[in-house]
Amino acid sequence: MNTGSLFSRQPAPLIGLDISSSSVKLVELAQDRSGDLTLERCGIEPLERGWINEGNIEKFDEVVDATRRLINRTGTKAKNVAMALPASVVISKRIILPGGLSEREMEVQVETEANQYIPFSLDEVSLDFCVAGPSATSVGDIEVVIAASRKEKVEDRQGLAEAAGLTAVVVDVENYAARLAASRVAGRLPGGGRDATIALFEIGAQTTSMQVLRNDDVIYERDQVFGGAQLTQLLVRQYGFTFEEAEAKKRAGELPDDYAATVLQPYVDSLAQEVERALKFFFTSTPYNRVDYVLLAGGTAGLPGLIDAVTRFTSFPCQVVNPFDGMKVARGVRDKKLVREAPSYLTACGLAMRRFLR
Repeated sequence: MNTGSLFSRQPAPLIGLDISSSSVKLVELAQDRSGDLTLERCGIEPLERGWINEGNIEKFDEVVDATRRLINRTGTKAKNVAMALPASVVISKRIILPGGLSEREMEVQVETEANQYIPFSLDEVSLDFCVAGPSATSVGDIEVVIAASRKEKVEDRQGLAEAAGLTAVVVDVENYAARLAASRVAGRLPGGGRDATIALFEIGAQTTSMQVLRNDDVIYERDQVFGGAQLTQLLVRQYGFTFEEAEAKKRAGELPDDYAATVLQPYVDSLAQEVERALKFFFTSTPYNRVDYVLLAGGTAGLPGLIDAVTRFTSFPCQVVNPFDGMKVARGVRDKKLVREAPSYLTACGLAMRRFLR
């Protein structure tokens, strides 16, 4: 079987490295004997526009240099890394197989099934699978998740890690990693989040990923073309900044006095309306007509007024995700900066959590 370790589990020291179109994010976690997690290190290194395009590494050397700077700045000594591919370059499918198969028998069955869904020769793809659990519809059978991507996509991530002095031991899928981190957040909701329908929005620079979760199952997912870059474009048009200047001023909070009323509030309302629109698509496509919680993640999630705007437009309770909520925080982590940046680390945190899966 050609495996890209899309579901690999690695108990050794491991960092989560999330590479998006706008930044590289690093998270390192530790776990004590009681199972409590500690945030040991985290950091973000901005990337220039165009270095990463739709998940493809366009400026390899520049991204490697940015990753090295981030490693040096955070001080991590770990060499093993978990990385992720965008869901757009991964084909995933849930299938039902008979229970009691040996590992080899399961591999043969998975390859047979994969041939039906993957429009490439199996020699051209990295293929992996994991058992999700017993089938809900067929007694004695199991549900298996297949994930496959073109080999070059996996090799790009592995090559980048190697060039930065790391070893990619896990290549996951961004949405899967985000769900793993979100599961901790859901577990801290009233009733442990049991039987709650949760709409998770991870707002990226260009694209927002929506996943609707219920009891750790994904019942709906969709990507929408809106994100934080739209706010940057508004700054460019309003004040005549270059895109790079606007990004830098947005991150530093160095914006004109009329920014809140002239740019921020209209953008926040527009973003909340996009969330409302995405939920309406969900309701019209499924038997569901409501969600219990709306969770917001990503660098844009913490904008002032966004929670109130989403609640106003959707009528559902809304909160910003802090994937480190309930964790201990190591002395070297800057608390004030962490509070502001925490929603950005959802996927990186999920990748780092792969270290502790058994």
